[in-house]
This record gives sequence, C-alpha cells and structure tokens, in this order.
Amino acid sequence: MRYQISHRTTYRYGSPVTVGNHIACLKPRSYEQNQLIENTLRISPTPATLTERVDYFGNVLWFFTVQEPHRELVVESTSEVLRAGAVKPEAQASLPWEESSRLLAEDHRPEGLAAYQYQFESPRIRIHSEFAAYALESFTPGRPMAEALLELTSRIHQDFRFDSKATTVRTTTEEVFKKRGGVCQDFAHVQIACLRSIHLAARYVSGYLRTYPPPGKPRLIGADASHAWVSAYCRGAGWLDMDPTNNVAPTDGHVTVAWGRDYGDVSPLRGLILGGGGHKLQVEVDMKPVEETETA
Repeated sequence: MRYQISHRTTYRYGSPVTVGNHIACLKPRSYEQNQLIENTLRISPTPATLTERVDYFGNVLWFFTVQEPHRELVVESTSEVLRAGAVKPEAQASLPWEESSRLLAEDHRPEGLAAYQYQFESPRIRIHSEFAAYALESFTPGRPMAEALLELTSRIHQDFRFDSKATTVRTTTEEVFKKRGGVCQDFAHVQIACLRSIHLAARYVSGYLRTYPPPGKPRLIGADASHAWVSAYCRGAGWLDMDPTNNVAPTDGHVTVAWGRDYGDVSPLRGLILGGGGHKLQVEVDMKPVEETETA
C-alpha cells in the first residue's frame, strides 16, 4: 500500500519565544517493508539553521534553531511511503522463548548484538518482578516465542483500557501497570517492560496507523493517528511486531517512523526554548492511500 502522510505540529505560546532549539523525529525509516519514496519538512518561522543527522538507532533526526521572536511554531512533515504487508508470525514456527533468550546472549553477529541492547532497562522502562510475573502467565516453559507473544499482546489489549485522560507523557510504566489504563505509548511501554523483565529483547516503534471511517461515512482529514507499538526479537525469526493497543500484528496499515529503547528516543518533536510562557499544542496527522489522492 502506498500512502501520502502529513504530520503537522503547532505550538502556540502565551508570550514570545526569542530562541528555540528543536529536534524533530518525523522522517519515516526506509527498509524492505517500509520504503520511503520522498519526504519534505516545512517549518514556520523559517529556522536559522537546519541539519539532518542519523542517530545511534538509525533514525533520521532534524536539528533546527529558530532565532526570531515568535508566538507560534509550525512543523509539518509530508511523506510518501510504500508499505508492504507484514507476515503474521506463525504461532508454532519459532523457538521456545527461553532458547531464543539464551542464544541471543551468545550471539556475536551484528544482528544479534544490535538486538541484545534491547534486553536492558532504559530511562522510561524498568525491569521489575511484577512485569515478569504478568509476562510469565503467557510465557510458560517451552512455549514457542511467537505463540507466547501473541497471547501477551491479546492479554494487554483485554486487561488495559484505552483512556487518553488516564496518563501524560510523564506517567511511569509502573503507574500505567497499576492503573490498567492509558494510550498506545503506555501499552507499548508495558509490553516492552514485561518482555525485558524475562530477558527478552524488545524495542519501541513509533509510526502511523491508518484508520477507517464507519460504513457510509467519509474519511475525516486529520483523523489518522500517530501511533506506537512493539517489536520483539526472536532468534531465527527476526523482529516480530505487535500492536497491543489493537491486538494485531502490524501489516500494511502501520507505517514505521522510528524505533528506540522507549518513547524518549523517538518523540516526534522536542527541544528547549527561551521565553514562551505557557503553550497550547495541536497535532494533526493525515494518512491517505495514493490511489485515493489520484482519483479525488
């Protein structure tokens, strides 16, 4: 599936910002199943400096500085991406999860070393016995990893309610686990914490999710979502993506932007400003199939 994607972020400040230094993580990654065709970035006011770099995890970041006084900052990334349908993991066609974990610790290949780093704690995700106990209800002895992963994804989907008011970006994973509520970012953090707590490698994936209008209703511009899901490493099968918010294995309706240890590595826009007072934030995402564009 080929998509045109627009991600527009607007900050409105209570008083003028004199200088702003920002980092944007908005350029989709390009790999076999998620091919970036083109991407443009528009920023208003026009930044004095704009630099593109690749971070440690292979994500593309833009560093920019706005040096003129402003009460509004608009950052819009537009992309065209060709997304191939991912194959849903075969529940039985994977190693027992304990074996996958053991082999990864001994794997000195570049692929193994790249995955191994995701077994450990990160700033927003801690290893804890409560997470391990929850995971082990699905990861029973000798169970194929893909099968256990599918069940854990389903249980998080069933046990946690989606509630956009239950958490903020500062809510810890432990709090989310106790509240049993939150948003996609929170559910991804919980699942990663569960997997790392039983010595499995898991990373946080940010991207976009195509949404569908009710039957007979037009698709609303800006109704698609910035989204988050999980990717777990299984020796022999590679990275297996899971979306606990929707209880699905991501396919051609999920477009990847970036991945890292947790949300802090891949937040869409962050930075430091001088001035500004309070602010209001507005985010609009539109994800449209190219065929729809061509026939409109």
